Parts: sequence; C-alpha cells; structure tokens
Amino acid sequence: MTHRPLIAVPARFSATTSALRYAAEVNARALIEAVWRAGGEPVTLHPHAPGGTADPAEVAARLARFDGLLLPGGGDIAPHRYGAADAHEAVYDVDDEQDAFDLELARQALAHGTPLLAVCRGLQVVNTALGGTLHQDMGGPGREHRHVRHPVSIAPGSALAQATGVDKAEASCYHHQHVDRLGEGLTVTARAADGTVEAVELTSGGPLLAVQWHPEDTAYEDPVQQRLFDALVRAARAPV
Repeated sequence: MTHRPLIAVPARFSATTSALRYAAEVNARALIEAVWRAGGEPVTLHPHAPGGTADPAEVAARLARFDGLLLPGGGDIAPHRYGAADAHEAVYDVDDEQDAFDLELARQALAHGTPLLAVCRGLQVVNTALGGTLHQDMGGPGREHRHVRHPVSIAPGSALAQATGVDKAEASCYHHQHVDRLGEGLTVTARAADGTVEAVELTSGGPLLAVQWHPEDTAYEDPVQQRLFDALVRAARAPV
C-alpha cells in the first residue's frame, strides 16, 4: 500500500453539535475526504493555546510530526490580531485560543517550509501571521461572498495556476471579510471580478497555496478544485 503522508488539520471549536452531548472539535467531512482522495492521511490536530497564547516550541514540535498542513475555514480572527482598535459588528465566532494556535501554526509552517494549503479563514490567518490586515466586513448582503459561486481569474505562471492547470476557476465562497493590506512576502495570484483577493502565495515560491474560497465544497465533482488537495499531498510526499 502506498504511504499516505500525514496532513495535520487543526480542529475548529464548536459550541453546539447535533450528534454529540457536548461542545466539540470538528472538521468538515468534505475537507477530510478531499485530502483522503488526494492520497493523504488527514489527522485532526487539537488547538492548544491556553489564555490565548501559543508556545512556539510546542507548536513547532507538534507540527514536525506531520508531512503537511491544511488550515481550514472557520470563524473570524479577532481584529486586534492584525492591529485594529475596534471590531465591526459583523465579526463573529471569534475564539482567542483558536486564533493564537492557528497563527503560530502558520508561522511555524512558513518558517520550516512545511507544505501548506490554507482555505478561507486559513488564508486570512496566513496573511495576518505575515503582518497583513483584513477588511472586517465587505458591506453586507449583496456585496459579501456568502453562499456564492463565481469565477476567479488566476495569475499565469503562479503556483496556483500550475496546481489547477487553469487560468479561471469556479469558486465556492463563504466569506464576508477579505485581505486589505497584503502580508510580507505574499503575492496575489487570483481575484474575483469585483477585485477581491481570492488567492495568495509566497513571492519566494515556497510550498504555500492559499485560497479565499472553499475548494472542498465542489472538489468531489470538480477536478480543478480537487487538484489543490492533490498538490498539497504531492508536496508532502516530496523529499525534504
């Protein structure tokens, strides 16, 4: 049997679940299945950052056990994490421990060249970890990208273009925030028709793919979206 690279997927804290008696740590089934189809072994990673502070050495040691990292979607990042003095009324599901853990995971993955696929909130985490900022709200219904499928234009020659094999893709989006100031060392590799940043990667060419949409929504039927997970697992298999 072919070795399946271990792909860490940090869990999302959930206050309520329909099938369990207690609050839970969860990951979307569609996301996990997309990693499995790609040939990876998805492993749920418990977010641990007591008091909203993550221990860099501990996070680095935990991440070192894995071949790749997938930062999934979720609630909003606390605005103070990117230097905002106030929070917009639309900001929701902020969890200080989740933020601290995800941000440190992103820093460690980027510092050590761990193959990384960042999805929706995951892109925002990467941008914030590299000193970027976010628009806290896109303007409400009619302007935000919730429950929307729309085309995105992909930069020719980018890692995203190489991974997907296309210059345009149909993206399934669920977000009301997007990149404002780009993080250090990042370049934009896809945009929506309204100019919204839909993907970023490292200018240096490191093993990062970050998309603002949710490829797992349609990966089961759209080979272009599945190729993002394939690219993550392929990079995780590559010798260091």
